[in-house]
Amino acid sequence: MLNGKRIAVVLPAYNAEKTLEATVRELPDLVDVCILVDDHSSDRTVEIARRLGLQYYVHDRNYGYGRNQQTCYREALAAGADVVIMVHPDYQYTPLLTTAMASMIVYGVYDVVLGSRIIGGGTLRGGMPLYKYIANRLLTAFENLFLRIKLSEYHTGYRAFSREVLMKLPLLENSDDFVFDNQMLAQCVHFGFRIGELSCPTKYFEEASSINFRRSVKYGLGVVATTLQFALQKAGLAHFRIFSLQGRTLERRYYESGVTNRPGA
Repeated sequence: MLNGKRIAVVLPAYNAEKTLEATVRELPDLVDVCILVDDHSSDRTVEIARRLGLQYYVHDRNYGYGRNQQTCYREALAAGADVVIMVHPDYQYTPLLTTAMASMIVYGVYDVVLGSRIIGGGTLRGGMPLYKYIANRLLTAFENLFLRIKLSEYHTGYRAFSREVLMKLPLLENSDDFVFDNQMLAQCVHFGFRIGELSCPTKYFEEASSINFRRSVKYGLGVVATTLQFALQKAGLAHFRIFSLQGRTLERRYYESGVTNRPGA
């Protein structure tokens, strides 16, 4: 709890057995509820989540990173969260910054907060592959041009959202794949939410999850497509459901099945 607001951390997990415990151990005491959603892992992720006493949910098959986030946010809202922070359980981002990220929202400074790997200038020293760094900078410049804001990066997986943001965005119109992250930020800009950033050190190591070159290219093309859709929508030249108030939100039931384990806190 912070400033009377309930804080939730969500962990979108897939084969995170080697790093999950280290991630959870660093979460600060202000976190009221920690929710893990397992996207049908083949390792001991769920067993470890159970041992750590996490609230956890298990998909009945591998739906993808985007769908995992949908479940994360839906369950966090159901748990009464006022602020929801997504922390990857691969220990690539330090969980110690959740206090700072939550405070920027609960005190009304921002609606969305991103943990930026770029601001501190240590991205390459942290192990980010050079081709990913270059792609990050080029895509970010492209997006800043068309979205008409100025962020240091759009591609971090360390994010905090207010309850209002998660309830208003038509998240169920987004991709089940990695481009979900980018679509979500474009939606935040489109609907006028305030986005802040703070510097976040990151580390790349063998156990940390990272998409391969082929999927990186697919993600990059998805980013370009999302950015152009945003521009066309703003210009009134096209209409896309991901930017529509009539799009499906988390308030509407979207899971008739798919979550096979729904234990209590």
